[in-house]
Amino acid sequence: MRFSDLDHRLAALGALPVHRGRIARVWLSGQPLDTGTRRRQAKDFLPLSVREALPAVTAALDGLACIRSEHAGSDGARLLVELADGQMVESVLLPRDGLCVSTQVGCAVGCRFCMTGKSGLIRQVSSMEILAQVVLARRQRPVKKVVFMGMGEPAHNLDNVLEAIDLLGTEGNIGHKNLVFSTVGDRRVFEALPRQRVKPALALSLHTAKAGLREHLLPRAARITPEELVELGERYARDSGYPIQYQWTLLKGVNDGDDELDAIVRLLKGRFGVLNVIPFNSLEGDDYQRPEPDRIREIVQSLHGRGVLTKVRNSAGQDVDGGCGQLRARAVVAQQVVTLRRRGPTDPPASKAALA
Repeated sequence: MRFSDLDHRLAALGALPVHRGRIARVWLSGQPLDTGTRRRQAKDFLPLSVREALPAVTAALDGLACIRSEHAGSDGARLLVELADGQMVESVLLPRDGLCVSTQVGCAVGCRFCMTGKSGLIRQVSSMEILAQVVLARRQRPVKKVVFMGMGEPAHNLDNVLEAIDLLGTEGNIGHKNLVFSTVGDRRVFEALPRQRVKPALALSLHTAKAGLREHLLPRAARITPEELVELGERYARDSGYPIQYQWTLLKGVNDGDDELDAIVRLLKGRFGVLNVIPFNSLEGDDYQRPEPDRIREIVQSLHGRGVLTKVRNSAGQDVDGGCGQLRARAVVAQQVVTLRRRGPTDPPASKAALA
C-alpha cells in the first residue's frame, strides 16, 4: 500500500482534501482516526460516508504492521515489528524522543560487520509500512525525530523512503532537520534530495578513509571513493543548511589506526559536518571486535584536537543483545525450528536445510 492508495480510498468516500489531510495527521500522530480537533468533534467535521468507513480504514492501517515483541534496554527499546505478510523488521526507540526505522527487510549492501547484511535483501518496505513504524512508536511515547538508519539501505528503496519523509515533514509534524536519511552513498540520493519539498538531514556511512578497505567492508555499496563521498556530502550540507553526520564504525585493528586518523583529518577538517564514531557491537559476531575504551577516547581526543568535531555514538540495544538485525535473526530461526517440529520426523530430511 502507498499513501496515494489511502488518499484515493478516502476521496472515493467523499472526503475533501481538508478531510483527508486531517485523517492523515491524526493517523501519523498515533491517535484514532475519529479524533476531533480542539474545537470540533469528528462527527461535526467529517462527512457521514467517511465516518461510517473509518472502522474499515482503521483495520486496513492497523493491518500494515504490529509490534511482535519489545526489548527494553538502558539506552532505548528495540521493537520487533511484524508486517502483514509475516516478514519482520526492527525499530528502535532512541533517547530524546528519537526513533530509528527500517526501510527494507534485509539489505543488499552486505556490510561485513552488520547482522542485517548477512541475510541479503528479502523485499522492500513500502512507504506506508515505514510510516506505520512511526505510528506504532507514537502510540507508546512522543516521536520528534526519525532516523532512517535501521535495517536496509534507504537509497535502494528511494521512492518509498522519500514519500515517507515528505509525509512526516508535512503531515507528521516533524522538523525537516529531525528527519535523517542514512546511506552508504549513492549518486541517486545526491540528485534526488535537493529537489525534495522536505530536505532531510543526511548521514553518510564512511567507516574508513581508504577506498580499497571501504570496498571490502561494504562490498555491494556504490563505487564512490571517500573523497568523492565527502565532496557530495559537503555540497548537500551547504544546500540544505544541515551538517552531514559521517558514520565511522570502529573495528579493532581494521580502521582504528593512526593512519586512518590522519586521513580523517585530511578529509573532514573544515567541512560542514560531524563525525560519529560508533564502537562495533561485539555481540553481532566474532569476525570483528571493538577497540578498547582507552583507544576510543584517544581517537576522539586526537580528532577533536586536530579540528574535527567528533562524537561517540553507541548502537542502542547492546545490553539486550539487540544489535541491528539480531532480533529479526533470532525470530526467524525460532520460526524455522517451530516449523520443523510441526512437520515431525516423517518429513524428508531436506526440509531441515532451512536452518542452514
